[in-house]
Amino acid sequence: MAQQPQIKIPATYMRGGTSKGVFFRLQDLPERCQVPGEARDRLFMRVIGSPDPYAAHIDGMGGATSSTSKCVILSKSSQPDHDVDYLYGQVSIDKAFVDWSGNCGNLSTAAGAFALHAGLVDPARIPQNGICTVRIWQANIQKTIIAHVPVTDGQVQETGDFELDGVTFPAAEIVLEFLDPSDDGEGSMFPTGNLVDDLEVPGVGTFKATMISAGIPTVFVNAEDIGYQGTELREAINGDPAQLARFEQLRIAGALRMGLIKSPEEAATRQHTPKIAFVSPPKDYKASSGKQIEAGEVDLLVRALSMGKLHHAMMGTCAVAIGTAAAIPGTLVNLAAGGGERSAVRFGHPSGTLRVGAEARQVNGEWTVTKAIMSRSARVLMEGWVRVPGDSF
Repeated sequence: MAQQPQIKIPATYMRGGTSKGVFFRLQDLPERCQVPGEARDRLFMRVIGSPDPYAAHIDGMGGATSSTSKCVILSKSSQPDHDVDYLYGQVSIDKAFVDWSGNCGNLSTAAGAFALHAGLVDPARIPQNGICTVRIWQANIQKTIIAHVPVTDGQVQETGDFELDGVTFPAAEIVLEFLDPSDDGEGSMFPTGNLVDDLEVPGVGTFKATMISAGIPTVFVNAEDIGYQGTELREAINGDPAQLARFEQLRIAGALRMGLIKSPEEAATRQHTPKIAFVSPPKDYKASSGKQIEAGEVDLLVRALSMGKLHHAMMGTCAVAIGTAAAIPGTLVNLAAGGGERSAVRFGHPSGTLRVGAEARQVNGEWTVTKAIMSRSARVLMEGWVRVPGDSF
């Protein structure tokens, strides 16, 4: 039987924030993968090494965590006043699907830098030295992201002294602005119309919850209400299948209340959204690196799950949701931070702390957010070609 040879596809492996993924230019993909569909999904799964019943990604580029099982496509923008279109796929580790339902805020940082590396930004817009403003159209959620990318001698500056908890080494700072990050539509920032709801979870209980669509749809609950302190690290939760199953039930109940799914069964193919997170007032704790975080250093504590597991730091899009909810008096996030009006918060997560700002205001009785701002960093780890068997997609 004749065997199909491997094919090679131009690709760049990048870290963005506390995530990393495989980046492609749309024009470099095989022709049948340049459009959405099964071929593209199968290609990305094979690149990452999914589905993998061993959950190790030995035969692919993935890192067997939600933070490292990602693929990105960039192309020159089809939208006016934008430089690039950015499409993000979250590849499931052990199941055969790619979730296109949301954005990755961390890789949004790398998208800005990759746009320059890949020659997708008009050279006239790139300073020889200074900050290049990359205007990104986030195609998954139809939103604008502005990345302020440092440039030295006409090239992306990647090294620097900006430190980001959850990333081992310092790098150059990239400031991200998420413009109008809430979902479009009347009252859609809070899909239920309430800042706080009683969320009934069949077989589990009823919990106070803030359900918000800003950055990424997120369900916030109080840590104390579900038996936690808010200081937990990954090992305390990810090794407990019963607790992970309970979090999934909370997530499904939230997804139904937010109108993201019509039946619980749909949640199995929508693992990326919504996120489930729990909040707590400040407490002392030791981060996963061993760094001591004092209660006085932060406004609140937040832990969030991604693709069914507690995240090692914080998803960028969830940070947008945190900053937005914190800016709106009366949400569980705002109350955990002490209540009142605020334009920025610093929150504690398993790897350390992160500051995020948000501009929120009420218009005709409805809350709206104009933008959320945070700093991240990005770096090319490897570039060249990724290889996959020719019959894999």
